[in-house]
Amino acid sequence: MNSLLRLKNIICNLLFCMFFGFVANAQQNWNVSLQTYKGTILAHSNNIQHLITSKPSGYLFSVNHRVNGTQSWHHTYRFPEIGFSFHTQNNHNQTLGNLYGLYAHYNFYFLNRNLQFRVGQGVAYATHPYDKETNFRNVAYGSKFMPSTYFMFSYNKPRIWQNIGLNAGLLFVHHSNATIKSPNTSTNTLGLNLGLTYHFSNSDMVLKSGAYNEIPMKMRYNFLVRTGVNESHIVGIGQKPFYHLGVIAEKPLNNFGAAQLGVDVFLSNSLKELIPFLATSFPEENMKKDTDWKRVGVFVGYEWYLNKLTAEGNVGYYVHDEYKKNGSLYQRLGLRYYITPAIYGSMALKTHFAKAEAFEVGVGYKL
Repeated sequence: MNSLLRLKNIICNLLFCMFFGFVANAQQNWNVSLQTYKGTILAHSNNIQHLITSKPSGYLFSVNHRVNGTQSWHHTYRFPEIGFSFHTQNNHNQTLGNLYGLYAHYNFYFLNRNLQFRVGQGVAYATHPYDKETNFRNVAYGSKFMPSTYFMFSYNKPRIWQNIGLNAGLLFVHHSNATIKSPNTSTNTLGLNLGLTYHFSNSDMVLKSGAYNEIPMKMRYNFLVRTGVNESHIVGIGQKPFYHLGVIAEKPLNNFGAAQLGVDVFLSNSLKELIPFLATSFPEENMKKDTDWKRVGVFVGYEWYLNKLTAEGNVGYYVHDEYKKNGSLYQRLGLRYYITPAIYGSMALKTHFAKAEAFEVGVGYKL
């Protein structure tokens, strides 16, 4: 409880300083919004049916800055907003507890800026995670801290009355620790949101024309090393490191992004220990002790350019996988940050559809 109070105080102080700092400076292109939402936890797995007992509700506080057109990508994406957001979710369930999250987000606009699409990525805190003695029914959250992603698609109308605007629409929030620690059935919340936006100036300042930096269209090649820790679906077997190696050929299609074709090699120590455990303890699994724990996959994907920060997604197929319990396909969603044009850091979530396998962090080099 003390750690939760300290976390809440730190976040509140940070948001307090950000909010009043912007008010004091009265800068153009800045706004804040406060929204409330109510929805339902989607039954994506039979393992969480017993946890869906009521409809969660929450709040979302956001600080947003509209880019001003000084860089070419501002024009490419029609002057989006960059911001930070803090959310609370009351699950109204003693077993699940409550959730608090801190995110970085982008707001993209369409139809004369009346439609807003937001994507946010951050870290969430669960007040009542799984505990084998005191909270063994919570198979959704295996750890206190976990990666979290949310999407919001809404109608947005700024400055309806003076500098106050309206925002309303749909919100989707995903909470999962990416099997960093088991159990990790995760939750997906779909809700309706309604809120107000306050702009610190009467109008936004944007440059309608500017120099465009064309992306070179030549082929480029990536070499990546991704790592982290995860735990198998057997609760209590322990966290083990993994190493994912990748080689990617990419072809830029336009200023928005590039198509990818690549090869992955997966070296997971949790799988290495799980295979003999299943062979010995669960003969009905028909698992042999000498089953190869190494896997190789090929994938196609797309890298979406956003200045130094880019997003990537791919779908892969295992060409070598003797374990075969996760199916033939895998998926990955992630972010890259380019330290230089050739060197970047990355983080990504590797899944088998709704089943997360690993949260990867890594470094890459692009030729």
